[in-house]
Amino acid sequence: MSRQIVVGVAGELEPGQRKLAFIDGRSIVLFNIDGTIHAIDNSCPHNGASLASGQLEGCVLRCPAHGLRFDLRTGCMPGAGGLSLTTIPVRAVGLNLVVSLDGPDATPLDAPAGSATT
Repeated sequence: MSRQIVVGVAGELEPGQRKLAFIDGRSIVLFNIDGTIHAIDNSCPHNGASLASGQLEGCVLRCPAHGLRFDLRTGCMPGAGGLSLTTIPVRAVGLNLVVSLDGPDATPLDAPAGSATT
């Protein structure tokens, strides 16, 4: 089952903005790309570097550590093969932004997660 966790307020991220959120010791980053919110684990699959400050080029995020590029819509590197990010389902529910995380304790909506805007 998956847990539904509030990570912010719908509409708080303008296009091009991002937000870092912490959920049960897990760091995720939310991005608004042309009005669509995308969420990923804040960890590069290559060596675990934080992706929160990576350069965003359209839908493609560049890892600040080694320059690997990932499409935030799919989590995949452009082209064939390669590493992929962990993408996290995110949606607006009423006035909240909610992520769906896999876990043993499924609840309708957990309390808001601690977060900080970057």
